[in-house]
Amino acid sequence: MAAIGIALLFVAGTILIAWSVYFATRALVGKTFGSDTEALASSVIFRVSALHGLILALVFAQELLDYNELQRVVLQEATAVADIYNEMRRYGGEDVAPVQAALSDYLQVVSGPEWAALGETQRLTGEGWRIWDDIYGRLLDLPPDTPRESALRDHMLSKAQTMAALRQEREATALHGISPLFWFAALAGVVLVTIPYFIFAPTRLHLVLLSIYGGFTGLVMYVIFAFSDPFGGPGAMDPAPFTRLLETEIGHHGTR
Repeated sequence: MAAIGIALLFVAGTILIAWSVYFATRALVGKTFGSDTEALASSVIFRVSALHGLILALVFAQELLDYNELQRVVLQEATAVADIYNEMRRYGGEDVAPVQAALSDYLQVVSGPEWAALGETQRLTGEGWRIWDDIYGRLLDLPPDTPRESALRDHMLSKAQTMAALRQEREATALHGISPLFWFAALAGVVLVTIPYFIFAPTRLHLVLLSIYGGFTGLVMYVIFAFSDPFGGPGAMDPAPFTRLLETEIGHHGTR
């Protein structure tokens, strides 16, 4: 419901801006102008709206790309956790249970408190790093006695290092935000596109068409805003790869 309310706020806000600018411009310019003014205004509408649309499209595409990239990062991190869990079972020995328990604890932290912290503070939690360090330290201390165990140990260490790199990518995504200059340019575009519309009389049809322009622009700006914060807000991503692992055997070995 909150997401719908924010979306309606964006849509209603841009429609209100468009109407306000339109009526204010007509009040200042007046209602008498020649055909050359109509031609110039139409030309300005076309050029400014094209540039404004290009700005929105580029930022929209970038935010969607970043959102999809985060989905890839989370999936790869969950895959690395599952690989270490399974490789540890193949390795065997007394270290299997502690490592598997730590992996289960790690999933509970990254899908719960740490995911929330990335949305609130844009930072990874110390608890997540502590558990990762425990996992990595235990893997380093494994004493391989055969070439098979040595290969498994090297593979698990590589996956643990991948987990650390992917954690940093998650934090980098949380720290990323849309520059205030974009919002300034987006709102300025709504104003500048609307101004030349003063050449059209305020009929019901014209106001409806102006509202369609303003409303759709607001909707696009809302989607950009939603994608810009994948850890919180209306576009929050679900850490599904982590939670699905917790529903499997891995989730039953934790100490939490």
